[in-house]
Order: sequence, then structure tokens, then C-alpha cells
Amino acid sequence: MRKSILTTSLLCFMMIGQCNAEPSEAAMDEYQAALQLSPDLENGKRVYRICTVCHAPEGWGLESGAYPQVAGQLRTVIIKQLADIRARNRDNPTMLPFTSPQLLGGAQEIADVAAYISQLPMSPHNGVGPGMDLAWGEQLFKDNCTECHGDRGEGNLEDHIPAIYGQHFRYLLRQFEWIKMERRRNADRKMVKQIHNFTHRDIYAVLDYVSRIRPPQEKLAAEGWQNPDFPKFARPVDLHSGAGYMIDQRAERPNRQ
Repeated sequence: MRKSILTTSLLCFMMIGQCNAEPSEAAMDEYQAALQLSPDLENGKRVYRICTVCHAPEGWGLESGAYPQVAGQLRTVIIKQLADIRARNRDNPTMLPFTSPQLLGGAQEIADVAAYISQLPMSPHNGVGPGMDLAWGEQLFKDNCTECHGDRGEGNLEDHIPAIYGQHFRYLLRQFEWIKMERRRNADRKMVKQIHNFTHRDIYAVLDYVSRIRPPQEKLAAEGWQNPDFPKFARPVDLHSGAGYMIDQRAERPNRQ
């Protein structure tokens, strides 16, 4: 009897471990499948229509950090995140319905929309932090981030490591804190360990610095640019500022002595 219970317990444990592994495996399978396909930009534009609900036609997100800037992101990163969310290897209740096969499609559509988004020009005015501890932030970035994200935050196409230059400060802040708290299931384990002892000051300083790294000029949109692929999209004046919340227009805080 005891042997039977032990065997059953062991099988249950193995099954739990197998279930936990399945989302990441399913996501990686779809990622690899999408990489093998030739993207169709015209179809990517059609697929992206559903994305404009949150990310807007330009893909610039909101300075409030509610939605990230996805324009100009590396194609492999977009594919990986879409596959992870769909396979529930990354918890994102807002995005999950939009990644369903009924709305998004299959691996081909993921390849198509990722290619379309990656070629969109980036906002010339992403949200930045308070700018009070930039020297310390730069040092932290050089010591901890460049090995994976690159000297200029350009990411790594082959290893699907995201470009972080030009990203909104408040979005960076939220994702960093979730990774530190291990709420991002698909987070790189090396990064989770590396930032474990980051203090509140460290987090604000390094992400403020990162938010101020300018993307290459050729990746930036011209002033006043609007995506011509969606001419009928109604844009509020303060669309990309998060309902008028402009981080850089807050009153400056006095420097602490």
C-alpha cells in the first residue's frame, strides 16, 4: 500500500513538472516555426489592425507606461513575446485575448505582424524618468545590462533580447519590478538573479538612464509623423501621452544634498 501511494505521488509530481514545462516548450515551438517563415508585410499590416486598439497605429504606446512602445522592436523579440503570451508562458491578461488563433492567426500571422511592427519608426519623444540620478544609473547600466542588451540598449536579434532604448520609463519600471518579483514567467533567469539586490534607488536610476538612450536617428519618426497605413484612425491630441500625463512636464523636484 505504501509503495502504491509513493508511486502515485511520484507520478503526480512528474506530471506537475511536465505541465509547468509545457507553456515554455509550446512557445518555443511556435517561435521556431514563425522564424522559418517569410513574412508578408501587407498581411502584417492587416493583422496589426487589431493591435492598434491599445498600441495605436504608430506603435508608440503611452508615456504613462500602460502600453509599451513596440515600434522598431526587434522582430524576434515580438515573435517570442506573442508566442509566450499565447502559450501562457507570460502572464498578460490584457494581451491574451488578442493572441488567440481566432484573432491573431497562426505562426505565419505572427511572423507577418512582427515584421510589420519592427519596421515602424519609433517615437522621438518617449517617456523618461525624473533625471535626478543619471550618473549612478549609467554606471549600473554599464555594469549590469550591456552584456545582454548591448552598449546602447539595442538588444540582440539572434537571442531575442529586447531593444530597450526609446522605451517609456514607466513601462520599463513596471516590467523590471515584475521580473525582480518573479512575476514575469518568461523572464531570463540570469537577469532575475542579477537584479535581486537592486534597491529602489538603483531601479529608478538605471531605468531613468535607459529611457534616455536615444535610438539611432534612422529609426526615429519625423516630428508629427502619423502612420499612413491607418488614415481613418481617430487620434486624440494627447494620444501617446497617456491621457495628457506628460512625465517631462511635471514640476522639477529639488536636488537632494
